[in-house]
Amino acid sequence: MNQTFTIKEKTKQIFVLLIPILITQLGMFSMVVFNTIMSGRYSSSDLAGVAIGSSIWGPVFNGISGIFLAVSPIAAQRFGQKKPDEVAAVVRHGMYLSVMIAIIIFILGFFLLNPILDMMNLSTEVKDIAFGYLVGLSIGMLPLFIFNVLRSFIYALGKTRIIMVIMLLSLPINLVLNYVLIFGKLGFPELGGVGAGYATAITDWVFLGMTIFIITKQEPFSSFRVFSNLREFSWEHCKEILKIGVPMGLSVFFETTVFAIVTILLSKFNVTTIAAYQSALNVVSFIYMIPISISTALTVLVGFEVGARRYKDAKQYSWLGVGIALLIAIGTGLIVVAFRYPVAGLYSNETAVIYMTANFLIFALFFQISDAIQATAQAALRGYKDVNIAFVMTLVAYWFICLPAGYLLANYTGLGAKGYWIGLTIGLLAAGICLSLRLIHIQKKKFNAAVSQ
Repeated sequence: MNQTFTIKEKTKQIFVLLIPILITQLGMFSMVVFNTIMSGRYSSSDLAGVAIGSSIWGPVFNGISGIFLAVSPIAAQRFGQKKPDEVAAVVRHGMYLSVMIAIIIFILGFFLLNPILDMMNLSTEVKDIAFGYLVGLSIGMLPLFIFNVLRSFIYALGKTRIIMVIMLLSLPINLVLNYVLIFGKLGFPELGGVGAGYATAITDWVFLGMTIFIITKQEPFSSFRVFSNLREFSWEHCKEILKIGVPMGLSVFFETTVFAIVTILLSKFNVTTIAAYQSALNVVSFIYMIPISISTALTVLVGFEVGARRYKDAKQYSWLGVGIALLIAIGTGLIVVAFRYPVAGLYSNETAVIYMTANFLIFALFFQISDAIQATAQAALRGYKDVNIAFVMTLVAYWFICLPAGYLLANYTGLGAKGYWIGLTIGLLAAGICLSLRLIHIQKKKFNAAVSQ
Protein backbone atom coordinates (compact mmCIF):
# COMPACT_ATOMS: atom_id res chain seq x y z
CA MET A 1 0.00 0.00 0.00
CA ASN A 2 1.54 3.27 -1.16
CA GLN A 3 0.81 6.99 -0.92
CA THR A 4 -1.22 8.24 -3.87
CA PHE A 5 -1.39 11.73 -5.37
CA THR A 6 -4.19 11.78 -7.93
CA ILE A 7 -7.80 10.58 -8.11
CA LYS A 8 -6.75 8.14 -10.83
CA GLU A 9 -4.10 6.61 -8.58
CA LYS A 10 -6.55 6.41 -5.70
CA THR A 11 -9.18 4.73 -7.87
CA LYS A 12 -6.60 2.19 -9.03
CA GLN A 13 -5.50 1.49 -5.46
CA ILE A 14 -9.10 0.93 -4.34
CA PHE A 15 -9.60 -1.66 -7.09
CA VAL A 16 -6.22 -3.30 -6.40
CA LEU A 17 -7.44 -3.96 -2.85
CA LEU A 18 -11.08 -4.49 -3.79
CA ILE A 19 -10.91 -7.25 -6.40
CA PRO A 20 -9.07 -9.84 -4.24
CA ILE A 21 -11.38 -9.04 -1.31
CA LEU A 22 -14.41 -9.57 -3.55
CA ILE A 23 -13.08 -12.91 -4.80
CA THR A 24 -12.46 -13.92 -1.18
CA GLN A 25 -16.04 -12.95 -0.25
CA LEU A 26 -17.35 -15.01 -3.16
CA GLY A 27 -15.24 -17.94 -1.98
CA MET A 28 -16.65 -17.74 1.55
CA PHE A 29 -20.16 -17.51 0.08
CA SER A 30 -19.41 -20.62 -1.97
CA MET A 31 -18.61 -22.62 1.18
CA VAL A 32 -22.09 -21.87 2.50
CA VAL A 33 -23.51 -22.90 -0.88
CA PHE A 34 -21.55 -26.19 -0.77
CA ASN A 35 -22.96 -26.97 2.69
CA THR A 36 -26.53 -26.19 1.63
CA ILE A 37 -26.56 -27.94 -1.75
CA MET A 38 -24.80 -31.13 -0.63
CA SER A 39 -26.89 -31.43 2.53
CA GLY A 40 -30.01 -30.98 0.41
CA ARG A 41 -28.83 -33.74 -1.91
CA TYR A 42 -28.51 -36.05 1.08
CA SER A 43 -32.01 -35.40 2.47
CA SER A 44 -34.54 -32.63 3.08
CA SER A 45 -34.19 -33.10 6.84
CA ASP A 46 -30.43 -32.57 6.61
CA LEU A 47 -31.00 -29.46 4.51
CA ALA A 48 -33.41 -28.13 7.14
CA GLY A 49 -30.99 -28.97 9.97
CA VAL A 50 -28.08 -27.20 8.26
CA ALA A 51 -30.30 -24.21 7.47
CA ILE A 52 -31.40 -23.93 11.12
CA GLY A 53 -27.82 -24.30 12.33
CA SER A 54 -26.60 -21.65 9.90
CA SER A 55 -29.37 -19.24 10.97
CA ILE A 56 -28.19 -19.56 14.60
CA TRP A 57 -24.46 -19.38 13.85
CA GLY A 58 -24.65 -16.63 11.18
CA PRO A 59 -25.57 -13.63 13.40
CA VAL A 60 -23.19 -14.80 16.15
CA PHE A 61 -20.26 -15.24 13.76
CA ASN A 62 -20.93 -11.97 11.92
CA GLY A 63 -21.16 -10.04 15.18
CA ILE A 64 -17.98 -11.55 16.62
CA SER A 65 -16.12 -11.07 13.33
CA GLY A 66 -17.04 -7.39 13.51
CA ILE A 67 -14.98 -7.14 16.70
CA PHE A 68 -11.92 -8.64 15.01
CA LEU A 69 -12.35 -6.27 12.05
CA ALA A 70 -11.23 -3.50 14.42
CA VAL A 71 -7.70 -4.82 13.99
CA SER A 72 -7.72 -3.46 10.41
CA PRO A 73 -8.24 0.29 11.05
CA ILE A 74 -6.05 0.26 14.17
CA ALA A 75 -3.20 -1.60 12.46
CA ALA A 76 -3.60 0.50 9.30
CA GLN A 77 -3.24 3.71 11.31
CA ARG A 78 -0.16 2.37 13.11
CA PHE A 79 1.25 1.31 9.74
CA GLY A 80 0.62 4.81 8.37
CA GLN A 81 2.40 6.20 11.43
CA LYS A 82 5.35 3.87 10.67
CA LYS A 83 5.12 2.05 14.02
CA PRO A 84 5.68 -1.63 13.14
CA ASP A 85 6.08 -2.77 16.77
CA GLU A 86 2.67 -1.35 17.66
CA VAL A 87 1.15 -3.04 14.59
CA ALA A 88 2.44 -6.39 15.86
CA ALA A 89 1.16 -5.68 19.38
CA VAL A 90 -2.33 -4.93 18.06
CA VAL A 91 -2.39 -8.20 16.09
CA ARG A 92 -1.14 -10.25 19.06
CA HIS A 93 -3.79 -8.82 21.36
CA GLY A 94 -6.40 -9.44 18.68
CA MET A 95 -5.39 -13.11 18.85
CA TYR A 96 -5.60 -13.08 22.65
CA LEU A 97 -9.14 -11.71 22.40
CA SER A 98 -10.07 -14.32 19.81
CA VAL A 99 -9.08 -17.09 22.27
CA MET A 100 -11.04 -15.46 25.11
CA ILE A 101 -14.14 -14.91 23.01
CA ALA A 102 -13.99 -18.45 21.61
CA ILE A 103 -13.95 -19.85 25.17
CA ILE A 104 -16.94 -17.67 26.11
CA ILE A 105 -18.90 -18.82 23.04
CA PHE A 106 -18.04 -22.47 23.82
CA ILE A 107 -19.40 -22.09 27.37
CA LEU A 108 -22.55 -20.26 26.25
CA GLY A 109 -23.14 -22.84 23.52
CA PHE A 110 -22.80 -25.70 26.00
CA PHE A 111 -25.57 -24.29 28.19
CA LEU A 112 -27.81 -22.50 25.66
CA LEU A 113 -27.73 -24.46 22.40
CA ASN A 114 -30.23 -27.17 23.38
CA PRO A 115 -32.70 -24.71 24.97
CA ILE A 116 -32.57 -22.52 21.84
CA LEU A 117 -33.24 -25.50 19.57
CA ASP A 118 -36.04 -26.69 21.88
CA MET A 119 -37.73 -23.29 21.55
CA MET A 120 -37.87 -23.67 17.76
CA ASN A 121 -40.39 -26.55 17.84
CA LEU A 122 -38.37 -28.70 15.43
CA SER A 123 -38.76 -32.37 14.69
CA THR A 124 -36.34 -34.58 16.62
CA GLU A 125 -34.44 -35.47 13.46
CA VAL A 126 -33.96 -31.87 12.30
CA LYS A 127 -33.01 -30.75 15.81
CA ASP A 128 -30.36 -33.50 16.10
CA ILE A 129 -28.90 -32.56 12.70
CA ALA A 130 -28.80 -28.84 13.59
CA PHE A 131 -27.15 -29.67 16.94
CA GLY A 132 -24.56 -31.96 15.32
CA TYR A 133 -23.85 -29.42 12.58
CA LEU A 134 -23.17 -26.67 15.15
CA VAL A 135 -21.00 -29.01 17.24
CA GLY A 136 -18.98 -29.75 14.11
CA LEU A 137 -18.63 -26.03 13.34
CA SER A 138 -17.48 -25.35 16.91
CA ILE A 139 -14.30 -27.36 16.33
CA GLY A 140 -13.26 -24.73 13.80
CA MET A 141 -14.38 -21.70 15.81
CA LEU A 142 -11.03 -20.88 17.43
CA PRO A 143 -8.96 -21.14 14.20
CA LEU A 144 -11.64 -19.15 12.36
CA PHE A 145 -11.50 -16.31 14.91
CA ILE A 146 -7.69 -16.21 14.86
CA PHE A 147 -7.76 -16.35 11.05
CA ASN A 148 -10.04 -13.30 10.99
CA VAL A 149 -7.57 -11.37 13.16
CA LEU A 150 -4.66 -12.32 10.90
CA ARG A 151 -6.73 -11.54 7.81
CA SER A 152 -7.40 -8.05 9.21
CA PHE A 153 -3.64 -7.61 9.73
CA ILE A 154 -2.88 -8.66 6.14
CA TYR A 155 -5.59 -6.33 4.82
CA ALA A 156 -4.17 -3.47 6.92
CA LEU A 157 -0.93 -3.77 4.97
CA GLY A 158 -2.86 -3.65 1.69
CA LYS A 159 -1.88 -7.22 0.68
CA THR A 160 -5.38 -8.50 -0.05
CA ARG A 161 -4.29 -11.00 -2.73
CA ILE A 162 -2.75 -13.26 -0.09
CA ILE A 163 -6.11 -14.05 1.49
CA MET A 164 -7.64 -14.53 -1.97
CA VAL A 165 -5.02 -17.19 -2.79
CA ILE A 166 -5.59 -18.95 0.55
CA MET A 167 -9.34 -18.99 -0.10
CA LEU A 168 -8.96 -20.33 -3.65
CA LEU A 169 -6.61 -23.08 -2.45
CA SER A 170 -8.98 -24.04 0.36
CA LEU A 171 -12.22 -24.22 -1.65
CA PRO A 172 -11.43 -27.55 -3.36
CA ILE A 173 -10.44 -28.99 0.03
CA ASN A 174 -13.78 -27.90 1.49
CA LEU A 175 -15.69 -29.33 -1.47
CA VAL A 176 -13.97 -32.74 -1.15
CA LEU A 177 -14.43 -32.79 2.63
CA ASN A 178 -18.14 -32.03 2.25
CA TYR A 179 -18.50 -34.87 -0.24
CA VAL A 180 -16.68 -37.53 1.77
CA LEU A 181 -18.13 -36.59 5.19
CA ILE A 182 -21.74 -36.00 4.12
CA PHE A 183 -22.01 -39.08 1.89
CA GLY A 184 -19.49 -41.32 3.66
CA LYS A 185 -17.01 -41.78 0.80
CA LEU A 186 -13.38 -42.98 0.80
CA GLY A 187 -13.88 -44.88 4.05
CA PHE A 188 -15.14 -41.88 6.05
CA PRO A 189 -18.31 -42.15 8.16
CA GLU A 190 -21.60 -41.09 6.53
CA LEU A 191 -22.62 -38.05 8.61
CA GLY A 192 -25.18 -36.33 6.41
CA GLY A 193 -25.66 -32.60 7.11
CA VAL A 194 -23.60 -32.93 10.30
CA GLY A 195 -20.61 -33.71 8.06
CA ALA A 196 -20.89 -30.25 6.52
CA GLY A 197 -20.12 -28.75 9.93
CA TYR A 198 -17.01 -30.89 10.37
CA ALA A 199 -15.90 -30.18 6.78
CA THR A 200 -16.14 -26.44 7.43
CA ALA A 201 -14.24 -26.77 10.73
CA ILE A 202 -11.37 -28.69 9.11
CA THR A 203 -11.23 -26.09 6.35
CA ASP A 204 -10.97 -23.37 9.04
CA TRP A 205 -7.87 -25.08 10.43
CA VAL A 206 -6.44 -25.19 6.89
CA PHE A 207 -7.12 -21.43 6.55
CA LEU A 208 -5.24 -20.75 9.76
CA GLY A 209 -2.32 -23.05 8.97
CA MET A 210 -1.65 -21.46 5.57
CA THR A 211 -2.05 -17.94 6.97
CA ILE A 212 0.41 -18.54 9.82
CA PHE A 213 2.92 -20.07 7.39
CA ILE A 214 2.74 -17.00 5.12
CA ILE A 215 2.95 -14.48 7.97
CA THR A 216 6.01 -16.17 9.48
CA LYS A 217 7.85 -16.89 6.22
CA GLN A 218 6.99 -14.13 3.74
CA GLU A 219 7.85 -10.44 3.66
CA PRO A 220 6.58 -7.90 4.59
CA PHE A 221 4.60 -9.89 7.18
CA SER A 222 7.53 -11.75 8.72
CA SER A 223 9.33 -8.46 9.53
CA PHE A 224 6.57 -7.59 12.02
CA ARG A 225 7.32 -10.72 14.08
CA VAL A 226 3.69 -11.09 15.09
CA PHE A 227 4.28 -14.39 16.88
CA SER A 228 7.21 -13.21 18.98
CA ASN A 229 6.79 -11.88 22.54
CA LEU A 230 3.53 -13.80 22.94
CA ARG A 231 3.92 -13.66 26.71
CA GLU A 232 3.56 -9.88 26.72
CA PHE A 233 -0.01 -8.91 27.51
CA SER A 234 -1.64 -5.52 27.98
CA TRP A 235 -5.26 -4.85 28.79
CA GLU A 236 -4.83 -1.40 27.20
CA HIS A 237 -4.33 -2.96 23.75
CA CYS A 238 -7.34 -5.23 24.31
CA LYS A 239 -9.45 -2.27 25.43
CA GLU A 240 -8.50 -0.32 22.29
CA ILE A 241 -9.63 -3.20 20.07
CA LEU A 242 -12.84 -3.72 22.05
CA LYS A 243 -13.60 0.01 22.15
CA ILE A 244 -13.73 0.05 18.37
CA GLY A 245 -14.62 -3.59 17.71
CA VAL A 246 -17.65 -3.99 19.98
CA PRO A 247 -19.66 -1.18 18.30
CA MET A 248 -18.60 -2.57 14.91
CA GLY A 249 -19.62 -6.09 15.89
CA LEU A 250 -22.94 -4.96 17.33
CA SER A 251 -23.70 -2.98 14.16
CA VAL A 252 -23.14 -6.10 12.06
CA PHE A 253 -25.11 -8.24 14.51
CA PHE A 254 -28.14 -5.94 14.57
CA GLU A 255 -28.12 -5.61 10.79
CA THR A 256 -28.02 -9.40 10.40
CA THR A 257 -30.76 -10.00 12.96
CA VAL A 258 -33.09 -7.47 11.30
CA PHE A 259 -33.21 -9.68 8.20
CA ALA A 260 -33.76 -12.76 10.37
CA ILE A 261 -36.68 -11.05 12.12
CA VAL A 262 -38.21 -9.97 8.81
CA THR A 263 -38.01 -13.60 7.69
CA ILE A 264 -39.89 -14.63 10.86
CA LEU A 265 -42.52 -11.90 10.38
CA LEU A 266 -43.06 -13.06 6.81
CA SER A 267 -43.99 -16.52 8.06
CA LYS A 268 -47.62 -15.32 8.35
CA PHE A 269 -47.76 -15.10 4.56
CA ASN A 270 -48.15 -18.07 2.23
CA VAL A 271 -45.37 -20.38 1.10
CA THR A 272 -45.10 -18.64 -2.29
CA THR A 273 -44.40 -15.29 -0.63
CA ILE A 274 -41.80 -16.74 1.73
CA ALA A 275 -40.03 -18.59 -1.11
CA ALA A 276 -40.05 -15.45 -3.28
CA TYR A 277 -38.69 -13.28 -0.48
CA GLN A 278 -35.87 -15.73 0.27
CA SER A 279 -34.99 -15.94 -3.43
CA ALA A 280 -34.88 -12.17 -3.85
CA LEU A 281 -32.91 -11.79 -0.62
CA ASN A 282 -30.38 -14.34 -1.85
CA VAL A 283 -29.84 -12.27 -5.02
CA VAL A 284 -29.46 -9.06 -3.01
CA SER A 285 -27.08 -10.74 -0.51
CA PHE A 286 -24.91 -11.96 -3.37
CA ILE A 287 -24.67 -8.48 -4.92
CA TYR A 288 -24.12 -6.93 -1.48
CA MET A 289 -20.69 -8.56 -1.42
CA ILE A 290 -19.51 -5.79 -3.77
CA PRO A 291 -20.17 -2.84 -1.40
CA ILE A 292 -18.96 -4.97 1.52
CA SER A 293 -15.68 -5.57 -0.32
CA ILE A 294 -15.37 -1.87 -1.14
CA SER A 295 -16.05 -1.12 2.53
CA THR A 296 -13.23 -3.40 3.70
CA ALA A 297 -10.78 -1.74 1.31
CA LEU A 298 -12.03 1.72 2.27
CA THR A 299 -11.53 1.19 6.00
CA VAL A 300 -7.92 0.18 5.40
CA LEU A 301 -7.12 3.02 3.00
CA VAL A 302 -8.75 5.74 5.10
CA GLY A 303 -7.08 4.37 8.24
CA PHE A 304 -3.68 4.35 6.51
CA GLU A 305 -4.04 7.99 5.39
CA VAL A 306 -5.38 9.16 8.77
CA GLY A 307 -2.44 7.46 10.49
CA ALA A 308 -0.07 9.33 8.17
CA ARG A 309 -2.03 12.57 8.92
CA ARG A 310 -2.89 13.01 5.24
CA TYR A 311 -6.47 14.07 5.94
CA LYS A 312 -7.12 15.41 2.46
CA ASP A 313 -6.25 12.00 0.97
CA ALA A 314 -8.42 10.26 3.57
CA LYS A 315 -11.35 12.48 2.60
CA GLN A 316 -10.84 11.79 -1.10
CA TYR A 317 -10.71 8.04 -0.51
CA SER A 318 -13.87 8.22 1.60
CA TRP A 319 -16.07 9.86 -1.02
CA LEU A 320 -14.44 8.04 -3.91
CA GLY A 321 -15.37 4.76 -2.23
CA VAL A 322 -18.95 5.90 -1.61
CA GLY A 323 -19.23 7.05 -5.24
CA ILE A 324 -17.86 3.79 -6.68
CA ALA A 325 -20.19 1.71 -4.51
CA LEU A 326 -23.18 3.87 -5.52
CA LEU A 327 -22.43 3.59 -9.24
CA ILE A 328 -21.93 -0.17 -9.03
CA ALA A 329 -25.17 -0.55 -7.02
CA ILE A 330 -27.10 1.39 -9.66
CA GLY A 331 -25.51 -0.62 -12.48
CA THR A 332 -26.03 -4.05 -10.92
CA GLY A 333 -29.51 -3.05 -9.76
CA LEU A 334 -30.59 -2.05 -13.26
CA ILE A 335 -29.20 -5.30 -14.67
CA VAL A 336 -31.13 -7.34 -12.09
CA VAL A 337 -34.34 -5.41 -12.81
CA ALA A 338 -33.89 -5.82 -16.58
CA PHE A 339 -33.37 -9.58 -16.23
CA ARG A 340 -35.54 -10.11 -13.15
CA TYR A 341 -37.64 -12.90 -14.64
CA PRO A 342 -34.70 -15.06 -15.82
CA VAL A 343 -32.96 -14.41 -12.47
CA ALA A 344 -36.11 -15.41 -10.57
CA GLY A 345 -36.35 -18.51 -12.74
CA LEU A 346 -33.01 -19.72 -11.36
CA TYR A 347 -34.65 -20.23 -7.98
CA SER A 348 -37.96 -21.85 -8.88
CA ASN A 349 -39.96 -23.55 -11.59
CA GLU A 350 -43.27 -22.32 -10.18
CA THR A 351 -44.82 -19.42 -12.10
CA ALA A 352 -46.26 -17.75 -8.99
CA VAL A 353 -42.90 -17.78 -7.18
CA ILE A 354 -41.07 -16.46 -10.27
CA TYR A 355 -43.59 -13.63 -10.71
CA MET A 356 -43.44 -12.55 -7.05
CA THR A 357 -39.63 -12.81 -6.88
CA ALA A 358 -39.38 -10.62 -9.98
CA ASN A 359 -41.62 -8.01 -8.29
CA PHE A 360 -39.49 -8.07 -5.15
CA LEU A 361 -36.35 -7.53 -7.26
CA ILE A 362 -37.72 -4.18 -8.50
CA PHE A 363 -37.74 -2.94 -4.89
CA ALA A 364 -34.30 -4.49 -4.43
CA LEU A 365 -32.83 -1.87 -6.82
CA PHE A 366 -33.56 0.96 -4.37
CA PHE A 367 -32.58 -1.25 -1.46
CA GLN A 368 -29.14 -1.84 -3.00
CA ILE A 369 -28.54 1.87 -3.58
CA SER A 370 -29.41 2.74 0.03
CA ASP A 371 -27.32 -0.14 1.37
CA ALA A 372 -24.28 0.82 -0.71
CA ILE A 373 -24.30 4.37 0.71
CA GLN A 374 -24.64 3.33 4.35
CA ALA A 375 -22.09 0.50 4.12
CA THR A 376 -19.32 2.61 2.59
CA ALA A 377 -19.98 5.73 4.69
CA GLN A 378 -19.79 3.55 7.80
CA ALA A 379 -16.58 1.93 6.53
CA ALA A 380 -14.95 5.33 6.04
CA LEU A 381 -15.89 6.29 9.61
CA ARG A 382 -14.23 3.09 10.83
CA GLY A 383 -11.06 4.24 9.10
CA TYR A 384 -11.22 7.34 11.32
CA LYS A 385 -11.91 5.00 14.29
CA ASP A 386 -15.23 6.80 14.77
CA VAL A 387 -17.63 3.97 15.59
CA ASN A 388 -19.80 4.78 18.61
CA ILE A 389 -22.07 7.42 17.03
CA ALA A 390 -22.18 5.33 13.83
CA PHE A 391 -23.34 2.35 15.90
CA VAL A 392 -26.17 4.36 17.47
CA MET A 393 -27.22 5.64 14.04
CA THR A 394 -27.36 2.17 12.53
CA LEU A 395 -29.13 0.74 15.59
CA VAL A 396 -31.87 3.39 15.29
CA ALA A 397 -32.09 2.90 11.52
CA TYR A 398 -32.33 -0.90 11.67
CA TRP A 399 -34.55 -1.38 14.72
CA PHE A 400 -36.58 1.83 14.99
CA ILE A 401 -37.07 2.67 11.31
CA CYS A 402 -36.61 -0.48 9.18
CA LEU A 403 -38.72 -2.84 11.28
CA PRO A 404 -41.58 -0.51 12.31
CA ALA A 405 -41.87 1.01 8.83
CA GLY A 406 -41.81 -2.41 7.19
CA TYR A 407 -44.35 -3.85 9.64
CA LEU A 408 -46.77 -0.94 9.22
CA LEU A 409 -46.51 -0.94 5.41
CA ALA A 410 -46.86 -4.72 5.19
CA ASN A 411 -49.80 -5.05 7.56
CA TYR A 412 -51.74 -1.78 7.35
CA THR A 413 -51.55 -0.99 3.63
CA GLY A 414 -52.24 -3.00 0.51
CA LEU A 415 -48.52 -3.58 -0.09
CA GLY A 416 -48.31 -6.87 1.79
CA ALA A 417 -44.83 -8.41 1.88
CA LYS A 418 -43.50 -5.66 -0.41
CA GLY A 419 -43.89 -3.31 2.54
CA TYR A 420 -40.95 -4.97 4.28
CA TRP A 421 -38.69 -4.21 1.30
CA ILE A 422 -39.78 -0.58 1.37
CA GLY A 423 -39.30 -0.41 5.14
CA LEU A 424 -35.79 -1.83 4.87
CA THR A 425 -34.98 0.63 2.09
CA ILE A 426 -36.26 3.62 4.10
CA GLY A 427 -34.23 2.60 7.14
CA LEU A 428 -31.04 1.98 5.19
CA LEU A 429 -31.43 5.29 3.34
CA ALA A 430 -31.85 7.09 6.68
CA ALA A 431 -28.69 5.36 7.93
CA GLY A 432 -26.82 6.34 4.77
CA ILE A 433 -27.78 10.00 5.08
CA CYS A 434 -26.96 10.20 8.80
CA LEU A 435 -23.64 8.36 8.41
CA SER A 436 -22.67 10.60 5.49
CA LEU A 437 -23.40 13.70 7.58
CA ARG A 438 -21.36 12.23 10.42
CA LEU A 439 -18.51 11.56 7.98
CA ILE A 440 -18.56 15.19 6.82
CA HIS A 441 -18.47 16.34 10.46
CA ILE A 442 -15.49 14.10 11.33
CA GLN A 443 -13.58 15.21 8.25
CA LYS A 444 -14.08 18.88 9.11
CA LYS A 445 -13.04 18.17 12.69
CA LYS A 446 -9.82 16.45 11.58
CA PHE A 447 -9.04 19.21 9.10
CA ASN A 448 -9.57 21.98 11.69
CA ALA A 449 -7.43 20.13 14.25
CA ALA A 450 -4.62 19.77 11.68
CA VAL A 451 -4.80 23.48 10.78
CA SER A 452 -4.73 24.58 14.43
CA GLN A 453 -1.56 22.57 15.00
